[in-house]
Amino acid sequence: MACDVRRLRRCGALPFGCALAALWASPAGASDLHLFTPDAFELSGDVRLVAVDGEKSWVDGGFGKLRSGSDGDLRLSPQLGNVDLVWKPQFSWALSATIVGAVQGGERTQAGLSQAYLSFRPMRSAGGTALSARAGLMWPPVSLEHVGDDWHVKDSITPSAINTWIAEEVRPVAAEGTVATTLGDNRLRFTAAVMAANDTAGTLLTFRGWALHDRTTLAFNRQPLPPLDDEIADYQAPYTHPLLDIPAGFALRPGYYAKLAWQPPIPVRVELFRYDNRANPIDVTDDLEWGWRTRFNNLGLVANLGAGAELRGQAMVGTTRMGFAEDGRRWVDNRFRSAFLLFTRPFGPFGITLRAEGFDTRNRGSDVNDEYDDSGWSAMIAGKREWKHFTALVELLHVSSERESREDVGLAPRQRQTQLQAEVRIHW
Repeated sequence: MACDVRRLRRCGALPFGCALAALWASPAGASDLHLFTPDAFELSGDVRLVAVDGEKSWVDGGFGKLRSGSDGDLRLSPQLGNVDLVWKPQFSWALSATIVGAVQGGERTQAGLSQAYLSFRPMRSAGGTALSARAGLMWPPVSLEHVGDDWHVKDSITPSAINTWIAEEVRPVAAEGTVATTLGDNRLRFTAAVMAANDTAGTLLTFRGWALHDRTTLAFNRQPLPPLDDEIADYQAPYTHPLLDIPAGFALRPGYYAKLAWQPPIPVRVELFRYDNRANPIDVTDDLEWGWRTRFNNLGLVANLGAGAELRGQAMVGTTRMGFAEDGRRWVDNRFRSAFLLFTRPFGPFGITLRAEGFDTRNRGSDVNDEYDDSGWSAMIAGKREWKHFTALVELLHVSSERESREDVGLAPRQRQTQLQAEVRIHW
């Protein structure tokens, strides 16, 4: 029996119940309580001018990999980007919450809840070890491109394919703990979490492939899938809810993620991340949304090159499986991988960012085979200028990809898109 969205709405009250329990157990002094003071709120948003060619965007029911598309010809349009309101009430010196509401414009305007979690940060111990914890709806600590409570892209407009997918399908309800310590000249930070409500992660990546855009999935909203062939459409819904527990009840089959960050006594940081949602591939809802057993490993690297310049890179390898086994193979058996290198360099209030990446998926399922394979590359250059409350960005992005399933709607398997964006971002 399926766990529907209404049940998840009720389950979403769990983090707030934890907050009330914590407040009851450790009341705050008046000086520590900040609920509706000005410093408890942050507002950010952007408007942009977008010029794009190529195929129709996946957001609009096509196979395009960008936030916008044009059906071939060059199209120029002003757009509302993303608007985020962050509320950070402080209940005590160690206990706070983060609640983010968002509006996303472009091809399809949506509004909803982006994140909602509690944070507990006690004082660092005398030995230099620090403990912290979070619980609620949140993105796991994977991205090397996103910053802030509104989770915006720091040095460009569009994140890499890896972190685009994290924003789309990997945002569970989790209980997370972190330990940070030093061993000699080495700094270590270990994070582990149990999680739920992320059973469908992998649906969009399989049926659409990788993408590059700065839209995020808002709680309880669904994402459209590109056109499916008739056989697959008989058992798969034409959409996916990334925030969903498929079995009856909440967190009956919890998944986990874990991360180790190592800072040696040189200006390099290395991060290892492991994710497993532990979904059952044969669980299905009445609306034909399935459990997808999705696992991946991510390697991150940040190198300080001096004069403010940084080199960042991520590489991800994973698998996702769905459906019953036939002749030893699940209906869907998809291996995915992607990697990027990003260079950024400030010049006073200005900055420049370059990024190159490659990505692919390989399907070897009994029903979903190489027709749904996806491969490609992208290159991006961005420049920005910062003021106190404003940031101006210009970004040029080109993506080339190949996917045979485009032929089902009369498109050539190989498609190329170029997108030029100019953006003004406001943050208060």
